[in-house]
Amino acid sequence: MKLSISNTAKERILAKLTPANQAFNQIYKGDRSDRQPIHTLYQGADKFQYDTIKKLGDVARKSLQNYAPDFIEFGRTFQLKNYERLPQTSEDKAALLSEFSKLTEAEIDQHPFGAMYQIYAKVINKLIAEPVEDYRIDFEDGYGNRSDKEEDETALQVGKHLAKAMELNVLPYFIGLRVKAFTEELKERSFRTIDLVLTELLSRSNGKLPDHFVIMLPKVTIPEQAEALSDLLSIFEEQHGLANNTIKMEMMVETTQAVMDAQGTNPLYRFIQVTKGRCHAMHFGTYDYTASCGITATYQEMDHPVCDFAHHMTKVALAHTGIWLSDGATNTIPIGPFQGELSTDQFEVNQSVVHAAWLKGYKNIRHSLWNGFYQGWDLYAEQLPMRYAAVYAFFLESYPDAVKRMKAYLANLFKVQSGESKGIAEDAATGQALLNFFLKALNSGAISMEEVLVTGLTQAEIESRSFADILKGRMK
Repeated sequence: MKLSISNTAKERILAKLTPANQAFNQIYKGDRSDRQPIHTLYQGADKFQYDTIKKLGDVARKSLQNYAPDFIEFGRTFQLKNYERLPQTSEDKAALLSEFSKLTEAEIDQHPFGAMYQIYAKVINKLIAEPVEDYRIDFEDGYGNRSDKEEDETALQVGKHLAKAMELNVLPYFIGLRVKAFTEELKERSFRTIDLVLTELLSRSNGKLPDHFVIMLPKVTIPEQAEALSDLLSIFEEQHGLANNTIKMEMMVETTQAVMDAQGTNPLYRFIQVTKGRCHAMHFGTYDYTASCGITATYQEMDHPVCDFAHHMTKVALAHTGIWLSDGATNTIPIGPFQGELSTDQFEVNQSVVHAAWLKGYKNIRHSLWNGFYQGWDLYAEQLPMRYAAVYAFFLESYPDAVKRMKAYLANLFKVQSGESKGIAEDAATGQALLNFFLKALNSGAISMEEVLVTGLTQAEIESRSFADILKGRMK
């Protein structure tokens, strides 16, 4: 076949394009394959002790047991599929619970209430096995305004308890600090707290840090603040014999200036660049951001349109760079007004308050997931049931249809190869979206690898994370 363009001309043009493509690929590496937490729980630094995570799990399980003791109450609370058909009388409830105790897994799959039963079981198992995935010891808003003497003492206590928790192997998979902002007023205090916590920790842990340790910098408005934290951590690592970038960092989108700077551009990728590979996540601060936009307290909600705008700007700025994105928190507390021994009326009031707070948080989390934010904040242990309920329901509700579509797509590929079909009903972008769904569902714990393999994908194909590579391999 004769070509019009000479090899010399072609090579000259393509050689010029190569460095530009390579530079692009250095920035847009794609999503990371390591585990991302589906939530981060924040608590004031003064509350942290070596056994805090165990206590939080106990509180979360007790809250679920008290206010949703079975899948019927659970399904009704979160308005899961078919909740309107749930029994109302105690006799009918008892009959349904007895029925489920005798069903096989296959029968549960086909039952109208099977999905809510499975979601409830997964939430219970999660709260037993790993109630907290990620935890931030908070020296900022959750800690409040303290004297320098008190913050020094708290910092030393945090270092001490972190070391003891490491020794006992009772830390969550991810752990870290949130420090004060690097504003002119707070930068020295924040530097000092970081130094005190880390120095005390390393002195008690034979120079070791917890795995997956991170420091979060809030209210970032200019790249120089991010650069300052990265430089500080580099010096600390060098002084203590730690490898460069051992201590990871995160930043927070909490101000309008983090979404659009004085030059009218989005500065978020510049924030990332100046950390030289140290920063791996960007978190959204719902309440500071809405306040920055002039939203009054009554309307400072996660699903406010100004939050959606910031979410989309953040995603557009950092998509495919490998930077994890996290939404903020619902600040409605799922704790009733009455404590101690409760009368029936008091319990019912508490239950009503808890259920309303759970449902509000559940809807907010579903809104975040719908927007493509697969991680979010929790502020109270009692919020953990709603966190896992929302995440598992989001993925499990869509799982049957996603399996069906992926099977049909893969089956059609073979028709294309054999000449039986002249096209593919779903395009490659949809195939990648389906693959992303399974990857996110796997990461969350909503489904297992075996439940993805039923699509016809192999484990190697799933772990490639690229539908283009899957197509290439199958079309050979």
